[in-house]
Amino acid sequence: MQKIGLLAGVGRLPVEFARAARGMGFAVIAIAVVPGVEADLADTADTVHAISAGELTKIIETLKQAEVTQVTMIGKVTKELLFAGAVALDDRMKKLLVQLPDQSDDTIMLALVRELAAAGIGVLDQTAFIRQLMPAAGVLSKRLPTEAETADMQFGFAMAKAIGGLDIGQTVVVKNKAVMAVEAIEGTDACIRRGGQLGRGGITVAKVAKPNQDLRFDVPAVGVDTLQAMIEAQASALVIEAGKTLLIDKQNVLALADNNNIAIVAMVE
Repeated sequence: MQKIGLLAGVGRLPVEFARAARGMGFAVIAIAVVPGVEADLADTADTVHAISAGELTKIIETLKQAEVTQVTMIGKVTKELLFAGAVALDDRMKKLLVQLPDQSDDTIMLALVRELAAAGIGVLDQTAFIRQLMPAAGVLSKRLPTEAETADMQFGFAMAKAIGGLDIGQTVVVKNKAVMAVEAIEGTDACIRRGGQLGRGGITVAKVAKPNQDLRFDVPAVGVDTLQAMIEAQASALVIEAGKTLLIDKQNVLALADNNNIAIVAMVE
């Protein structure tokens, strides 16, 4: 049986990936690199190891001992953990980080890809097994967006593309064609909540892929947690990029949207 490695972060995506990979005949060797990984990953993957994201040598050694030559990195691992000192770094990770020209997401992730490649481990496209989670263009919710929401979706989409091009984030919150919040290190859900406080409800959330998105990491995704944050923020609309954004647990996401009068649209650039 072919083996595939999974460096798993928080959220449902690692479970979805493991389920899809096993359904295609792969044995999944998972490494939970942060606390809070979904409990049912243990029931979905063949093996699960808990190794901190900062223990790069141990991660690589574990994968090599399992004879893994291809790995996927998927799930939420916030850079905030590094800056908060919540992740202990081994010598290999310290050396990798100190050599970087900056600490942007793409810079760090590309360095990790190169380090894994040097150890004989290739990094796969995150969507290779789960492309079916990326919706085509169209209205996904029962409610159609209003004219004003459509204008905000188009504006927010363009703004999100702009910050993505700068490798700042993938999400913006807008209202009446004004930017309320921009995602940075805090992540999507915190950005939505901050945008809701500033916009005082009636906000539109836009989440898109970066203009030159590397599909090996940080592919945009929305799920139930995203909708819960939108409900708390009294958001009225969500736009995602069609064919480039993962929609996790689609049935429950759309049920939450419909029950809370939120319009969701998948849009092309």
